[in-house]
Amino acid sequence: MAASAAETTVGGYELRERLGGRPPSTVVWRAVSRSTGCPVAVKQVRLAGLPGTLRDSLDCEVCFLAAVTHPNIIRLLDAIQTQSSLYLVLELCEGGDLAAFIEQNGRVEERVARNFMRQIGAGLQVLRMHHVVHRDLKPENILLSSPGSNAILKISDFGLSRVLRPGEYTDTSCGTCLYMAPEVMLFKKYDGRVDLWSIGAILFELLNGYPPFHGRSNFQLLQCINRTTSLPFSETVVSKLQPDSIDLCTKLLCSNPVKRISFQEFFSHSFLRP
Repeated sequence: MAASAAETTVGGYELRERLGGRPPSTVVWRAVSRSTGCPVAVKQVRLAGLPGTLRDSLDCEVCFLAAVTHPNIIRLLDAIQTQSSLYLVLELCEGGDLAAFIEQNGRVEERVARNFMRQIGAGLQVLRMHHVVHRDLKPENILLSSPGSNAILKISDFGLSRVLRPGEYTDTSCGTCLYMAPEVMLFKKYDGRVDLWSIGAILFELLNGYPPFHGRSNFQLLQCINRTTSLPFSETVVSKLQPDSIDLCTKLLCSNPVKRISFQEFFSHSFLRP
């Protein structure tokens, strides 16, 4: 879908093609810098009627991205505010997202999953340093710098993020159900460990080609999680995996957040070691 004539140019950027977003509040455009000709992505957030919680998350997104430069975090190049919208100018990732990669390629080899998870883990360490909880980690929000398994992965879309310092909790239910921790679906107070559950779901999907739990609603998903005594690894896959792959998946996808692997244990797990 092409940009309308009324919004072809924003600042020094020409909006050319709609890439996605969360209508009606958010649209992502493929754009070009008029001064350099370089391609970029422009995330347009319409401010009118934006709920207070999402405005807080938007402020968190802008502050965090403006403060960090890391290869595994999407890079903020510019921010432009008009009367109706905030435009975040971001690096363009030509490889698309991890969801499209999995859809096209199916499950990946263990060495590829290991490489991908090391990169996601490196990005997550940056979030932890800034006390930021993403709250919507999923394959669609992991971008690839270029097509193929040698791409650099970048955590993106911090539109539901917030700052949670050590000892702080929140109870806002948000995220994407297939990757949402049980405590969020149950409207319980939670902390940053919800991101670990999401990482576990992504790792499982990389190794198997499908998410670990299924359901058409949060209720059905919770039923599936509660019925599961062991993770549903593909029989054709599990025999080929190293024990640390299964161990990390199991420890991340622990429904009790208190017993779930800690961030430090995750970062130092043998699966992520070079």
